[in-house]
Amino acid sequence: MSYFEQIDKEKLPSHVAIIMDGNGRWAKSHGQERIFGHFNGVEAVRASLKAATRAGIPYLTLYAFSTENWNRPKEEVEALMNLLVETIINEIDELDRNGVRLCAIGDTDQLPDACRTQLFRGIERTRSNAKVSLILALNYSARWEIVNAVKTIGRSGISEEKIDADLVSNSLTTRDFPDPELLIRTSGEHRVSNFLLWQIAYTELYFTDTLWPDFNEEEFYKAVVDFQHRERRFGKTSEQISPSAQTDKVR
Repeated sequence: MSYFEQIDKEKLPSHVAIIMDGNGRWAKSHGQERIFGHFNGVEAVRASLKAATRAGIPYLTLYAFSTENWNRPKEEVEALMNLLVETIINEIDELDRNGVRLCAIGDTDQLPDACRTQLFRGIERTRSNAKVSLILALNYSARWEIVNAVKTIGRSGISEEKIDADLVSNSLTTRDFPDPELLIRTSGEHRVSNFLLWQIAYTELYFTDTLWPDFNEEEFYKAVVDFQHRERRFGKTSEQISPSAQTDKVR
């Protein structure tokens, strides 16, 4: 039985976020330069979006470029930016036909002009689509986002007594999206790398050794099935979540 066939449509995560890692190692294993892995990683993006759409998951966030990625070799950064522009141009018609709404979070003002232009054209073109929201984290840093939220709240002049978790959440770049329920990281690394630190407070984390260019639809469904087998307690006990659990223990 495939992993897709094992998915319980009544227990789907509303939002899946992915740290797409392993492009460089994948390229090295094929005797190629790092950018070769990034080019091949585009197919994994297509597969993940197709899987989310087929399963009925309305929000998918991809960590495409972090603020720290500017520290990579200049040639690689330029190639990544060009790849992003080309991908948006090549994919936008299909995204629009399939009801995908393109969104972005991060300090997009610092992106190259050509990249920013194509990004915002794609966002505007798909603004009214509602089947699935594809959120690209570009020049993104969770610490940058939280600092900006603090500055925004500080400038508002709001009293200390009125500052709460909801206010902070509504001051973040993700204010229009639900928090991720499932975070996937590929390539075997077990860290979150400054990604959605506020939003993943109660997110289920899933780590796979699969390198990003090899991540396909079935790998996506496998992560969803794993998520559905977990007990999400949000600080409560098993008995509070499911009173029958205590009865089962007695039996």
